[in-house]
Amino acid sequence: MTPVPLLNPPHHERTSPCPLITLVDVAELLAAELVANAVRHTKGPAALRVRWSPPGTLRIGAWDADPSPPQPPQTLAAVLEAEDGRGLALVRACADVWGWQPLARDGSRGKFVWCELGAA
Repeated sequence: MTPVPLLNPPHHERTSPCPLITLVDVAELLAAELVANAVRHTKGPAALRVRWSPPGTLRIGAWDADPSPPQPPQTLAAVLEAEDGRGLALVRACADVWGWQPLARDGSRGKFVWCELGAA
């Protein structure tokens, strides 16, 4: 019997043992921007929350005590040379999706601004 060559040889992808490794730099930038906005634009406490949801979504969010909606982000091109006001523009440009929600619990009010990154 004569061996037959494979038409499509096996393809092996190099995969990271941890899909989060591909998101570290962008996740760090977006977490810093969300927390900086919470601290800079509100009076009161702020907190960061990061959640990994298999099979591959990283949600990063910042809570603050101000229930007012965040200012809509400008385009990244409009703020590239600016020294401030780039936070949500960067979030919008780098994240797969972002949003915010008002919060109220036990008489406390505030908001949660979040974004999601998918591990490809």
